[in-house]
Amino acid sequence: MPPESLAAAVARVGNPVELLRNAATPAHTFPIAPEFTNWRSEQRAWARTCALLDQSHHMTDLFIEGPDALRLLSGLGVNTFANFGVNKAKQYVAVNADGHLIGDGILFHLEEDLYDLVGHPMVIDWVQFHVETGEYKATAERDPNSAVRSGPPRLYRYELQGPTAAAVIEQATGAPLPATKFFHTAEFTIAGRRVRGLRHGMAGQPGFELFGPWADGAAVLATLLEAGADHGLVRAGAKAYSTANLESGWVPAPLPAIFTEDDPQLRAYREWLPATAVGSLGGSVDSTDIADYYLTPYDIGYERNVRFDHDFVGRAALERMAEAPPRRKVTLVWDPDDVAAAIGSLFGSGPGAKYLDLPKARYALHQQDKVLAGDEQVGISLDCGYIANERAMVSLATVDAAHSTPGTEVVVLWGEEPNSAKPQVEEHRLRPIRATVAPVPYVQFARDEYRGT
Repeated sequence: MPPESLAAAVARVGNPVELLRNAATPAHTFPIAPEFTNWRSEQRAWARTCALLDQSHHMTDLFIEGPDALRLLSGLGVNTFANFGVNKAKQYVAVNADGHLIGDGILFHLEEDLYDLVGHPMVIDWVQFHVETGEYKATAERDPNSAVRSGPPRLYRYELQGPTAAAVIEQATGAPLPATKFFHTAEFTIAGRRVRGLRHGMAGQPGFELFGPWADGAAVLATLLEAGADHGLVRAGAKAYSTANLESGWVPAPLPAIFTEDDPQLRAYREWLPATAVGSLGGSVDSTDIADYYLTPYDIGYERNVRFDHDFVGRAALERMAEAPPRRKVTLVWDPDDVAAAIGSLFGSGPGAKYLDLPKARYALHQQDKVLAGDEQVGISLDCGYIANERAMVSLATVDAAHSTPGTEVVVLWGEEPNSAKPQVEEHRLRPIRATVAPVPYVQFARDEYRGT
């Protein structure tokens, strides 16, 4: 029996908000060790020495190949593809016809007519749907993450981040580090194996994402660990890794805007997409209209990715938005006394505040909490957690332009009422937590330097 489609699930429940808010989907987990030492030390390693983060297991790869691969990707992506040659990568962003986000991922140009789109499934599902249903001379091979895959992944991926990352690579390769621009790839030889390296910066620090065939991964890892012993290398587990985006300012899982009823393409997509492919929705935003949860590229800082030099789905809508984007991405620094009081409420008579897990407090794949100025909602808090390097609880948010100046005081409404049926939600009450607007990325080095190093 085929799995229930998303269209059938929405029809059965009656409203996409109710479906997602009460989804039995567990909180997103990374299928690697939670900690190798402790997450505080592992976070500090990427700021002080070097952290090695294993990315081999938690992302999905979609390998798109064929003479129409570029036409397909260009027609769905807001990005320019001018001068996007082999050995380059970009943060690929797709929107619907109204300009609302479908999702994003990292797109690698591996070979002529061969691309690898890596990330959460939202944008990957969208691209795969068009490969399978559109008129393109292209094929798509999917390699899902290890939580749902049987057998090993096709590629290993090791992220080296931090001030000594370059020294680790030089010692592992026995050669000077080649000059490589941000989001370009270089080739190395490690343990006698050919290794590709993307010049990248997940935690807002200089580093490389090294990748190659899975069969080579163990030998490459052993050599990196041996070289790293002289440069303070620390392996980072799932807990620390899940917070790296809070320092670099990347919003990891915006809700895909795929529920618009009057869009025939989206209707067909919901019929194609299994209901199990969508994640849960959580937070204090409580509208019954799913459109109130949609985001645009301008809401979360993707304006640098949008280029109107080609035709793509949603272009006309984004051209109108570009004239005066209403919201801006910011970091919210949560008041430490309010955070401590929320955690402390667990020890008093209940119910208390929604449990704040550390270091990542987000409890739904798509987290949306109200940001208030007085009684007015002025934004949405999207992803939250604790940064040991800054000794701060923060969230990434999108707020009205009038409230986006650093130093502006707002309130995050933490929790959800009524309490949903998600398995990760316990009985609790809404909790206001004061917060202060800060720049994004929050870490000074990430704002000023790491893209150019």
